[in-house]
Amino acid sequence: MATPVDTLHRPLSELRISVTDRCNFRCDYCMPKELFGAEHHFLPRSSLLSFEEINRITGVFASLGVRKVRLTGGEPLLRRDLDRLIGMLAEIPQIDDLSLTTNGALLTRKTALTLKNAGLKRISISLDTLDDEVFQAMNGVQFPVHQVLEAIDHAAAVGLAPVKVNMVVKRGVNDQAILPMARHFHDSGHILRFIEYMDVGNSNGWCYDHVLPSGELLERIHQEFPIEALPSNHSSEVAKRWRYLDGGGEIGVITSVTEPFCKGCTRARISAAGTLHTCLFASHGHDLRKPLRSGTSDEQLGQLISGWWKQREDRYSALRTSQKAIPAKIEMSYIGG
Repeated sequence: MATPVDTLHRPLSELRISVTDRCNFRCDYCMPKELFGAEHHFLPRSSLLSFEEINRITGVFASLGVRKVRLTGGEPLLRRDLDRLIGMLAEIPQIDDLSLTTNGALLTRKTALTLKNAGLKRISISLDTLDDEVFQAMNGVQFPVHQVLEAIDHAAAVGLAPVKVNMVVKRGVNDQAILPMARHFHDSGHILRFIEYMDVGNSNGWCYDHVLPSGELLERIHQEFPIEALPSNHSSEVAKRWRYLDGGGEIGVITSVTEPFCKGCTRARISAAGTLHTCLFASHGHDLRKPLRSGTSDEQLGQLISGWWKQREDRYSALRTSQKAIPAKIEMSYIGG
């Protein structure tokens, strides 16, 4: 099947799959514990796509031109036997980049090796500060920094390197950790990526005052570690790349708020409930679970997906400041990052 192109001439080439809406953290920018407490009702197992359904639909996306797949959540390592799914996806010939985003809490050396042996190519691990008090407050469950650092070491030791370390920067909360994080990962072989605090979902109390523009962040780093810009690896890459002039490695900044990259976005997302979303900030999606479970052929599924993508006109970040009314958006825990 031909690769579909949307109304803004963006081809479909990347797929992110949320394998669960559950998470063992309660980060205030994603799943604040005030709203996702003990009484919160997560999706029942029957509502989640099975591994066989995920594998099948990924194969359909591959036939439409998808070459990169990332597994997300919630926290994807909460999904039992995830290595079995990774093994299935790794067998799809067209998929040449299979990766995972995790908070690292469940990533032991044994788990990392199992995922690697199953076919996982790359891993991203979230870490918002090295300060234990701040980190435990941000993750909402008092999880310690040292265990995430150990998870990064485990991933690197089994060959999932360089590890991408993702830091969401929230002004007045953890922006004082920018330089300590830069110092720690300088010359480590890992890639530290700073992510502007985004208004994903409706529950994180986002306001622009909490956004630290990446230009200001880069200037802080440059004062201690001179840096220079690097070219993108590919046209749809969302992180702007920089390198230390002293050879200490690479960092990245993801500037969804201050420098939107909607015009190059080629990502589709499948939520934990099996809904296709064509934007991280989507307010609605397209049900894939029902046709998957009602005898729809692969060719028909491909036609559905292609038709939806061709109608796509999403560019929320580019329009954020001009919108008078912001629509309700799907929560990060359902759609992944």
